[in-house]
Amino acid sequence: MTNAALQIEPQAIDRDDWAPGPVFGQPTPRHLRRRRHVFLALTLATVVGLIGALAWLMHHGGITLIEGAMLVAFSATLPWLAVGFWNGIIGFLLDWRYAEPGTKVTPALARERPDAPIQSRVAIVMAVRNENVAQAVRRLERIQLGLNRTDWADQFDFHLLSDSDDPTIAANEAGAVAAWRARSPDARIHYRCRTDNSGFKAGNIMEFLDRCGDEYEFYLPLDADSMMGPSAILRLVRVMEASPEIGILQGLVVGTPSRTFFTRAFQFGMRHGMRAYTLGSAWWQGDCGPYWGHNALIRCQAFRLHCRLPHLEGSGPLAGDILSHDQIEASMMRRAGYEVRVLPVEDQSFEDNPPSLPDFIKRELRWCNGNFQYLRLLRMPGLLPVSRVQISLAIMMYVGAPAWFLFLALTAGLVGGTDQISVIPLAQGLTFFAVIMSVNLMPKLMGLAQVLVSSTESRRYGGRLRLLAGGLCEIIFGMLIAPAVALAVTIFVIGMMMGRRIRWDAQQRDRAQLAWSEAARALWPQTIAGTAFGIYIGLTVPWALIFAAPIIISLGGAIPLAVLSTHPALGAWSRRIGLFDIPEDRAAQEIAFDGIETPAKAATF
Repeated sequence: MTNAALQIEPQAIDRDDWAPGPVFGQPTPRHLRRRRHVFLALTLATVVGLIGALAWLMHHGGITLIEGAMLVAFSATLPWLAVGFWNGIIGFLLDWRYAEPGTKVTPALARERPDAPIQSRVAIVMAVRNENVAQAVRRLERIQLGLNRTDWADQFDFHLLSDSDDPTIAANEAGAVAAWRARSPDARIHYRCRTDNSGFKAGNIMEFLDRCGDEYEFYLPLDADSMMGPSAILRLVRVMEASPEIGILQGLVVGTPSRTFFTRAFQFGMRHGMRAYTLGSAWWQGDCGPYWGHNALIRCQAFRLHCRLPHLEGSGPLAGDILSHDQIEASMMRRAGYEVRVLPVEDQSFEDNPPSLPDFIKRELRWCNGNFQYLRLLRMPGLLPVSRVQISLAIMMYVGAPAWFLFLALTAGLVGGTDQISVIPLAQGLTFFAVIMSVNLMPKLMGLAQVLVSSTESRRYGGRLRLLAGGLCEIIFGMLIAPAVALAVTIFVIGMMMGRRIRWDAQQRDRAQLAWSEAARALWPQTIAGTAFGIYIGLTVPWALIFAAPIIISLGGAIPLAVLSTHPALGAWSRRIGLFDIPEDRAAQEIAFDGIETPAKAATF
């Protein structure tokens, strides 16, 4: 691929035309450089230390060729784990040390004046493709009605940008928007359905900016499952108005209240993990922060001029339109001189999480395909070093799964075919396993600790006892589903090497219950692999079954686990006793989700 394939600006740009704009060429502040050096040293020391620890365990019987391969596979899993480990710890320490930790890592927060008038025109944009029409429009309308309760409703327009290729769905979208306009005649509501899906979501957004971007200072992209309250939106606008150097301002997004056991468990763990992780990452990323593709405020002209994605030439799974657009767009915005910042605080910014294990896997595979396309973008000219690190970590995120399975397969072969494992002292082996598990779980543990040390926050989650019970159950559940997800990613990565590419389909965002047949179609490879692995371990080294049990249960029992975790009775039970409760589950909210108010409750545990 030549550099010509990566040209993104549609025309020559005169910086004098940018108003307001950032200060170009400004060096990275000294304190931020120090933070990055400290974080790099901590991460490298952790990676080297863990590799050294495993090598030391192996040396008891002499390191064989298989063990050398195990070391290489193990090393490939560590960068992502080490980064998460230190992000979690730093995030917890910041939250514990400072009353307003968000301001410490994102100084622009201090410029916000809650009573400041909103002067900018803002487009609230939802990009959809063959989605649940009623749900998408209802969520946009809820946002519009929320802003109507403020003094600044006239500053906001609403755009439903459709890429739907099903004529029936497109007609329903047009009808739903017409009905919304009739209910809110004073609101500025727009609908457009493209005739093609070029560029996927990123192309949809860019077409809007080319057509309407001159009318707005900012736009706020939403997914079909997104929801934001007026306070969160106004906060983003006020911070951006006071900070002309910022091009993208990303808010922290949390899961909406859910009814299925799977989603409740998943979003409970994700919420605690992301809280500490995001705060810690913002400490060292600073002005080179993340963008997750939605629930963020973006400077229209800067994005239109500098974040136009390339079309990757050639054929195969790494060619064509970019699937995971957000991190590349953030890197391009930073390359142009604008800051990309995150507000690492929870503030009425929500999204739905996948309702079942197969749905979660489908989303992971799409992200996997998109992130591996970054291999062709690492050498994009002009990117800052931190941006290249972020892109590399996004790739390593999905290298970890096949590397872990390779390590597992090599370990099984070693245990079943040699006496190498028997010479490792049991206490040392168990200690090493405990350390690896701690590194893996640290972001969630630190997120839980953030709540536990605060009596106010603990009450929002129903008390410390309920929080600890939910955390323990979620960790166990997460350990059971992780191998099934990792195997799916591994199989997909192997398929990509053979030319397979993910299809761009609408996501399943809601379901009453997963059918056994659907679970079987999606998870039969896990069942076969888990059964074969269990038989192999049982026949060769039965004593190892106690250590392999979580993997065998996860893989061999993936189908019943997926079905039962969506069973309405199990979800109702978790809601009744308050297991995996989030604050929105426990109190009536200003925002309604899907048109249903979350009831206040005082469940006992």
